[in-house]
Parts: sequence; structure tokens; C-alpha cells
Amino acid sequence: MRVMVLVKATDGSEKGFLPTTQALEAMGRYNEELVKAGIMLVADGLKPSLQGKRIAFDGPGRTVIDGPFAETRELVAGFWLWEVKDMDEAVAWVKRCPNPMSGPSEIEIRPLYEMADLR
Repeated sequence: MRVMVLVKATDGSEKGFLPTTQALEAMGRYNEELVKAGIMLVADGLKPSLQGKRIAFDGPGRTVIDGPFAETRELVAGFWLWEVKDMDEAVAWVKRCPNPMSGPSEIEIRPLYEMADLR
């Protein structure tokens, strides 16, 4: 089962505050564990929404919306794409993750659709 693991943004990440060297090293060790376990497929961080764009669709119309975007707690600051046996395994791995932010934070896990789900 593939899952996307979403690190939710915080006020600090939206202001462009980077993690400390210590936090980056801890996350690097965690990512190495994911690779060794054969779980991690892709991982990356996202720049603040100030540098992003949204495209709103309405029938044939398209509207470009410049960042920053409201509701920081609904934004994504980074992600992993994992291959796990089930959601319980994904939850267990996230519980081992160092806190990705300097204060309170959240990580969301969402399963991806597989071909079998679309039949």
C-alpha cells in the first residue's frame, strides 16, 4: 500500500524559518531508517506558500491565485511517499519521526488510490 505522509505547515514554516542543524540531522537519520527498511519512495520539503500559486478551475475558466494562502494549519510543508504493508505500519513509522517543526506540529497520512481501487 502506498501512502502520502504530509507534514503540515506552521507559522514558522510559512515564514521560511528553517530547521536547526540538530533537527535536520535527526530527520536525516530517520530518513535513512526509512530507506533501509525499504519504505521511503520519495521525500521533500516545500517552500512557503508565499512562493506558490493556485489555479482555480470553473468550467473552462482558470484563475491564478498568488500565495501566501490563508489557513496555515491546512497547508503542507513537506511530504514523504511510502510503500507500507498497511496503515498501521505507516502510523508506527510516523510515531517514530522526530518532530518536524520547532513547536507543536501535525503529520497526516493518506493512502493513494491503487489500480484495484478504480475497478
